[in-house]
Amino acid sequence: MTKILHFRDYKSDAANWITLVSGEFYPDILTDACKLYRPILELFGQLLKKFENSKRLLLEIASISEQWMRIQLLRVFRKYVSPNTPVEMLKKKSKVQWICDEFGKYFRPIVEVQKAFESRPMPDEALCAILWEYKDRGQKGYDMTEKMFELLRTKFPAYEIIGPERAGRDILLGEVFKNYTKPDRPVDFIIRKNNFVYAVGLARYDSDRGGAQEDDRTGGYLNASREILEYTKDKKMKTKVIFVNDGPGLLLGSMWDDYSYLEETFKNIRVVTLRMIEERITEEWLKQ
Repeated sequence: MTKILHFRDYKSDAANWITLVSGEFYPDILTDACKLYRPILELFGQLLKKFENSKRLLLEIASISEQWMRIQLLRVFRKYVSPNTPVEMLKKKSKVQWICDEFGKYFRPIVEVQKAFESRPMPDEALCAILWEYKDRGQKGYDMTEKMFELLRTKFPAYEIIGPERAGRDILLGEVFKNYTKPDRPVDFIIRKNNFVYAVGLARYDSDRGGAQEDDRTGGYLNASREILEYTKDKKMKTKVIFVNDGPGLLLGSMWDDYSYLEETFKNIRVVTLRMIEERITEEWLKQ
């Protein structure tokens, strides 16, 4: 049996084991960004002139049926009117009236918003660049998971590799395992053959991460690992847990050590980058 290195063993050469997903250069993005978001800014300007207060403006934006347009307008609204209101909260139509009631007193008055808006050029390159950042949020993660599925399917052609390859609904473990402890536990992929689940996995691309985010990520992974492995042990299953993490964020702070600790704390866990899949995720290990 070939000796398999631990995740910690790669630390001295860590930079050579991560995958860099290319990004876009500034100011190259500005032409496309301004072309894409100019209609959004023009519509926002029209709505500003139409309503007597910022609450009415928000209610009107929330009533727009076309989702992409509505979300972009909400992002502009947040920048100009209510920077303390979470975007995810604004996205929920059912929450809009509640937001107005609870936070409306903190909204910037619409006259001031109009004045600030008109002080900027049309299109506003700075705001278009910010909105463009939202557009590509998660793109590197999608690119990584697409490559991951390709690698796993090439390596294990006799197995089913199931999960959302880019955007898509996560797999819920309650749909995979009977009477699972936390049925709404989401995972990114499973490796299955003849209806037996050999592994469940989570995949993330860390382009930049540190501080509290480090603790949140690895703490969440610890909880998920404990939950999954307690269930599989109780059911006398040998299902493995795989964490595919990649990107330069792994080189920041204590991330590498934290993932090493995670792998060493529980049996049946492996943490890998894309470049480690070939040598560390083996059929022999899956079947142990």
